[in-house]
Amino acid sequence: MTAMRFLRFRQVEVVPFLLATTKEDRMQIQVNADHTVRGSERLTAHVGAVVEGALSHFSAQITRVEVHLSDENGPKSGQDDKRCMMEARIEGRHPIAVTHHAASLDQAIEGAADKLARSIEHTIGRLRNEHSAGEHPLSSIPET
Repeated sequence: MTAMRFLRFRQVEVVPFLLATTKEDRMQIQVNADHTVRGSERLTAHVGAVVEGALSHFSAQITRVEVHLSDENGPKSGQDDKRCMMEARIEGRHPIAVTHHAASLDQAIEGAADKLARSIEHTIGRLRNEHSAGEHPLSSIPET
């Protein structure tokens, strides 16, 4: 029998990052951390900068990104025990979620952001190909 582990997350901060020139094109970034990760303004700013840098090409299509940070071994040290899960909500699509494990929170955040950017790029590219004959809400996305 597999033991199920439930994690409790607390919301650290919701930060609207301006990634485009109009007020309507704001992407909300919500940072959550479990009880083993100390949330701070520095951590929130770092997460926002990394997410903004990785997803700036897609900011007009993304409404919200949720970031969940945890240390799976708690106070014990361990290899690749820091976890970052990111979930992006794209207009008109199901959410896209990725997870990255690393030795430090910074590495986990950057790894998850890179994975999320590749996944979104793949999804948008596939949508462009599927709907190239007709008009689709994402067909106006410029290629990156």
